[in-house]
Amino acid sequence: MKALRSTTLVLAAVTAGLMAGLFAAFAYSVMPGLKRSGDAAFVEVMQNINVAIVNPLFMTMFMGGLVAGLAAVVANWRSGDPAVRYWAIAGFICYLVMFLITSGANVPLNDKLAAAGDPATIADPAAVRAEFEGPWVAWNIARAVVNVGALTCFALALLRSGRQAGVEVVADPRAAKLSPARPMSH
Repeated sequence: MKALRSTTLVLAAVTAGLMAGLFAAFAYSVMPGLKRSGDAAFVEVMQNINVAIVNPLFMTMFMGGLVAGLAAVVANWRSGDPAVRYWAIAGFICYLVMFLITSGANVPLNDKLAAAGDPATIADPAAVRAEFEGPWVAWNIARAVVNVGALTCFALALLRSGRQAGVEVVADPRAAKLSPARPMSH
């Protein structure tokens, strides 16, 4: 049972981390790079990205994060350390908030951008861009931040779970060893 608890926490942390990294990369590199592009080019590239990103790997990570987070909550529900359960719940809630932001804000904006049509035939690509770019960037930053929160919560649950299992967590990996848990001084 301990292995299942740890495995679910690792999977939840990994999927949250991958998604947080993706959204953060858009925030600090992709969107600033596209900001330098002309309006028609911006619309075309974002339309292409929005089509390309809906692929099996992305969908597995994106949807799998929900499953992994819920599995982490369920598997750790009766953990000996209530903090493990609480951190897992907090991580799942953060991931769920990211999922809702994506589904409720970013995807509808993507759909609206796609409905604008071929950038070569859009009468006013600047207006299409203006309606999309600011809100999409703001919501993307929000989902990146909340997903970093999910990653942090799952990582803290995993650390607490490791302490509970008697794994010593040390800052220097050369000094790492498995040993019976020592009582922590407060």
